[in-house]
Amino acid sequence: MPSNKSKYTNDFIPIKSIANGMILLDTNEKVTGVKIFPRNIFILGEDAIYSIINNLTNVYNLIDYEFWIIAADRPVDITAYLSQLQLLYNSQTNPVKRKLIIDDINKANMFTNNNVVDTEFYLLFKEKDNEKIQKRIRTLMQSFANAGLQSKQTSNEDLRIILDNFLNGGQTTTFGTVIG
Repeated sequence: MPSNKSKYTNDFIPIKSIANGMILLDTNEKVTGVKIFPRNIFILGEDAIYSIINNLTNVYNLIDYEFWIIAADRPVDITAYLSQLQLLYNSQTNPVKRKLIIDDINKANMFTNNNVVDTEFYLLFKEKDNEKIQKRIRTLMQSFANAGLQSKQTSNEDLRIILDNFLNGGQTTTFGTVIG
């Protein structure tokens, strides 16, 4: 029996394409879900913290299908912010304001030099039926809203970030597009 061993990682990944906020697998199942926007609940009062945690427990206990919670790091790009600060600094004549702006520029450069990332949170699931997918996404978004958290359906870019985190050590691939 001939062996089809490939030296390329992507030959082992069962992905046909990424479209409409879903990863289409070779099995015709789709992986999709919601992106949950982070919220610092620890700046809230104790009652509010416990309420959000209890509501999240209820959200997860109501899910009756297999799902994955994923935390993915996305590099923070503050180049536009740095450019605005530099323009502001160049147009400012007040020495005190210039000092404050240069302090902000230095702090921003420190973030850039230390590879600062934003952590993003996702709840993903696998399903073939488009109707079930849409119902699950609506239910999840409403449930997270009831728990005090904002969410949205995953985008193609979100799914690429997740795959880059798992397959490429967080490095963004820029050498092509997956097409179905």
